[in-house]
Amino acid sequence: MTDEASAFVPGHVTGFFSVERTDDPTTTGSRGGGLALTDGVRVTVRPAEETTVVLDDVGVEIGAVDRVLDALGAQATVIGETDLPIGAGFGVSGAMALGTALAGNAVFDRRLLRDELVTIAHGAEVQAGTGLGDVVAQAAGGITLRLEPGGPMENRLDAIPARSRVEYVTFGELDTATVISGDTDRLTLAGEEALSTVVAEPTVSEFMYAARKFAREANLLTAEVRDVITDVSAANGEASMAMLGETVFALGDGLSSAGYEPQVCQVDPAGATLVDDRDVDGEITGRSADGSE
Repeated sequence: MTDEASAFVPGHVTGFFSVERTDDPTTTGSRGGGLALTDGVRVTVRPAEETTVVLDDVGVEIGAVDRVLDALGAQATVIGETDLPIGAGFGVSGAMALGTALAGNAVFDRRLLRDELVTIAHGAEVQAGTGLGDVVAQAAGGITLRLEPGGPMENRLDAIPARSRVEYVTFGELDTATVISGDTDRLTLAGEEALSTVVAEPTVSEFMYAARKFAREANLLTAEVRDVITDVSAANGEASMAMLGETVFALGDGLSSAGYEPQVCQVDPAGATLVDDRDVDGEITGRSADGSE
């Protein structure tokens, strides 16, 4: 056992998805596609007599984190630090769960393999109702295509072999639990069509097209998000809505060219990993905007 360990988990923006539920949270999940971001969450785990969770200096309750610690048979202080907006479609709850699994495994010397830890974190988030596919994508990095639902033991991942500058603006929160626990038939049909479209032509441009079409056909667009996407398109850019949040993300300088003042990062190619304070530059994310360590 060590005094503490830290992990960096990239943020994740889902462009489209479909839902598949089973009786097992590790096989429940989503098919779809998304981007891992160099803006992410740094999670530090320290042994403690009683579990507490802190996110950006505020005490919080994150059910997925509690479930991960239960699976590890541990009590800990879990500290999350991020510049990402909370509840706005960036996979922060999944990042907290996965970061806790990776750092907790090191702190408590559980000696579990990476896929085992990702499975624990994925199942914990499914049970908590806060996500269905972020964790496996955050573990992998890149522009992922989740071809099968569930954790890494079941989920077949592929990827678009590309990187890009990413811009984003956020206008508010959407309740992920409400959306994914309701009637998802329309959403799932749109998500399956979007995934088929991108698999047939795996390019970044086709990904963005499929994401925009999915947001419209799944009836998830808000008026403000629709207006921003229209503005970016008028400026010859590509943008879509982050699932699930009132957030618009664009590739290249799409939002900037449309007159907005976005946050800027890159597609993260590496995925979640333990970090060493000696190897990072002091940024919360643990990675610079160009994705370097």
